[in-house]
Amino acid sequence: MKQRQKIRKGIIVTAFFLFPAVCNYFSPMHAIEASETGIVNGSLIIFLAMFVGSLFLGRGYCGWACPGGGCQESIFPARSKEVTRGNFMKWLIWVPWIGMVIVSAIKAGGYNKIDFFFQTTHGLSIGDFKNLLTYYVILIPLIVLPAFVLGKRSFCHHICWMAPFMILGRKIRNRLHWAALQLKSDPGRCRHCGICSTNCPMSLPVEKMVEQETMENSECILCGACVDACRHAAITYEWGK
Repeated sequence: MKQRQKIRKGIIVTAFFLFPAVCNYFSPMHAIEASETGIVNGSLIIFLAMFVGSLFLGRGYCGWACPGGGCQESIFPARSKEVTRGNFMKWLIWVPWIGMVIVSAIKAGGYNKIDFFFQTTHGLSIGDFKNLLTYYVILIPLIVLPAFVLGKRSFCHHICWMAPFMILGRKIRNRLHWAALQLKSDPGRCRHCGICSTNCPMSLPVEKMVEQETMENSECILCGACVDACRHAAITYEWGK
């Protein structure tokens, strides 16, 4: 494993270890509850930051810092089945959720306060056994079980309510063509070994993408696993248009 991938995996696994302490900052329900009282809370700020970041880094957060990603990749040694992609399903979660946030804020008369630590204990998400139990009730059925039953990073493909923010940001960037982090392929260097596809944590057909020189994919998390797996430099990172 290349050093860059060791660093990446170390970061996302560490993020997973810290997840119990920060899970409220990724909670869709806390965003709704805060909006009902006219408060901009930590999760709303984090979601906005994900969108802004995706304008330049795509879904890089998913590949390099997501606690849920760290949990799922920790399961890879036990379950490495390629997942059947169901990209539309997360939109069925995201659209009504965003609608509820907007409606809640309107009913509250708009936002009038910023409280980043809304519903936390000294900034920490879990302050008692009840909250800890709630955390595991959410973690196991939404993240852990899909990874075992459906395959690699199933949560990212099917359920994640954060991914649409970054997918939309990336689509805006692609439409307006400003410089951003991206993958670049050189089909002439490809030896069709398939190692890029094998190493993709999102089960993407990377070899086919290289051949067609179409490295953009809404499910690509820019983790660089394909870049570091290719022995012939057929795939590289690039900051450009």
